[in-house]
Amino acid sequence: MADQSTELEEGGWGALDRLPGNPMMWILIISELAVFGAFFVIFATNRLLEPDLFAQSQAHLSRLMGGLNTMVLVTSGLFAALAVPRIMQGDRRGCRLWLLAACGGGLVFLTLKAVEYGDKAASGIGIETNTFFTLFYLLTGFHALHVVFGLILMGIAMWRCSTSNVVTVTAFWHMVDLIWVILYPVVYLMR
Repeated sequence: MADQSTELEEGGWGALDRLPGNPMMWILIISELAVFGAFFVIFATNRLLEPDLFAQSQAHLSRLMGGLNTMVLVTSGLFAALAVPRIMQGDRRGCRLWLLAACGGGLVFLTLKAVEYGDKAASGIGIETNTFFTLFYLLTGFHALHVVFGLILMGIAMWRCSTSNVVTVTAFWHMVDLIWVILYPVVYLMR
């Protein structure tokens, strides 16, 4: 019991104190993973209920575009990760350059997503088309909002460049990567 109270007195976050970055970010990350997890369960349940509709609708998605977006976002995550040792070594300029490169990847991701949405709209496919596309737009749109939020956070970390800020923002950006690495095969590839 004494060990727990000492641990709480030191940082106040218990096990979260051992994670890199700000513990509040980890609460956000865990809650966002739970929300996306619920989305994936809803998607899988509807796929089981309407397998033909989901297969036909999925055929309208570009696996290549989704794969390209995966490569871009994962590379962007690598760039963000490379910013961490730079800031830990006191190299703010190097850190900012890696974060800027990560932001560039995020912007490319959003551009590709906008092109994909534009192609769907030109084909008459929207959020109301059917259950598959309702979930497609909700999942990918919600993820895109997280990319935008991550870009804002990285901008703040470049402006207020500190080890805590960079590590915290990088943790969030890796969550964004992780979600897409799950979303891409679930929505684009699995038949």
